[in-house]
Amino acid sequence: MISKNTKRELIEVLRKRYRVSMKNEKTKILDYFISLTGFHRKHAVRVLGGNPADQKSKQSFDRRIYNEAVGEALVIVWEAGDRICGKRLKAILPTLVDSLERHGHMKLDSEVRRRLLLASAATLDRLLRPIRNEAKPKRRRRRRPKKTSTIVRVRTFADWNDPSPGYLEIDFVDHNGGSTAGAHIHSLVAVDICSAWIECIPLLAKSQELVVEALEVVSQQLPFPVLGIDSDNDSAFINDTLWNYCETHSIEFTRSRAYRKNDQAWIEQKNGAVIRRFAGHDRYSGVVAGQALAHLYQAVRLYVNHFQPSFKLREKEKNGSKVKRYYEKPLTPSERLLRHSTVPGDVKKMLKLQSKSLDPIGLFHRIRDQQSALASISRRENNITGPGQANLKQFMKQLGNMWRQGEVRPTHRTPPKNARYWRTRKDPF
Repeated sequence: MISKNTKRELIEVLRKRYRVSMKNEKTKILDYFISLTGFHRKHAVRVLGGNPADQKSKQSFDRRIYNEAVGEALVIVWEAGDRICGKRLKAILPTLVDSLERHGHMKLDSEVRRRLLLASAATLDRLLRPIRNEAKPKRRRRRRPKKTSTIVRVRTFADWNDPSPGYLEIDFVDHNGGSTAGAHIHSLVAVDICSAWIECIPLLAKSQELVVEALEVVSQQLPFPVLGIDSDNDSAFINDTLWNYCETHSIEFTRSRAYRKNDQAWIEQKNGAVIRRFAGHDRYSGVVAGQALAHLYQAVRLYVNHFQPSFKLREKEKNGSKVKRYYEKPLTPSERLLRHSTVPGDVKKMLKLQSKSLDPIGLFHRIRDQQSALASISRRENNITGPGQANLKQFMKQLGNMWRQGEVRPTHRTPPKNARYWRTRKDPF
């Protein structure tokens, strides 16, 4: 690489030859000059073919409108305006300058004052940019906390592999009557994968703190310890509160895939077969309805877990597009726990005593009573009568003929429709 002085001398020598040479010689001179200097060909043509007088640098003059004096005055006004942005500063600039000069804080030259007031908002921001960069304190970059959804492991329907009792699927059932507007009760449902044991807790609001409290109640009611919890991607489940609770109690916490209902097939089936069957689809809200649901669920958990057998899939075969499923013998959740080898003997003894002490008709009567109370609350009616409001003896006598009444569950009966008195079409006569 040649030096600057050598390059200047080379240009002076070659320029004279280049200007008097023919086209072929000019090409050779250009190639030689480019190989020595590394110039671009167009630039080399301009350097060798130009006039030496044009190459001399012209004397530069300071044409800046906003010089250092304007900048210093702007900084003072900007600080007096509490470092506001250029658009706001432009609007208040005449008032600030006049006020500062009137109170003797600043005395500007007439030309500096004129230039300062002529500056646009964009110009003010441009002049203040380097000052703002230095004056602005550097923020300490904080590490973003890791989202809980990335910590909780995903578990699909095919990952269970016949777990032992204690692994639960949890979900919410909303009692909103078909409308999500306003406050309503949410039922937290927990189902054991192995035995299909179900527990239900009504919550007045969907919050992570109430979920933890409900899980504490569920763990006390279950006849076995909680080993794992699998939930959907609801924010009431996927949060630090539930994650810390599971970490503290050594509970395995997993979640299903988003928009894959089949990953929680066990709980989804129970939501319809148990919760909707006994609580219905009406809207429930308030403390009174929550207490009625809690009393209903206390009877339902005993009735379903001890007297409602259910099928459990044993295996399935797929032949082309057809799937053939084989089910185990229908058993109640308590019977499955009694037959499981990992359940301790004292737990089995407690389950046997509890099953023998329970009266299915008495539980069924309690369920009908609470369903009548729920129907009365949801429909704001006090005249709902039915088998659930009779005493136990009358209820027992009516069992044989209830089928004649059609739907006997008060939570599922539709109120009678008013008689129609208007015509659907104009009278042709």
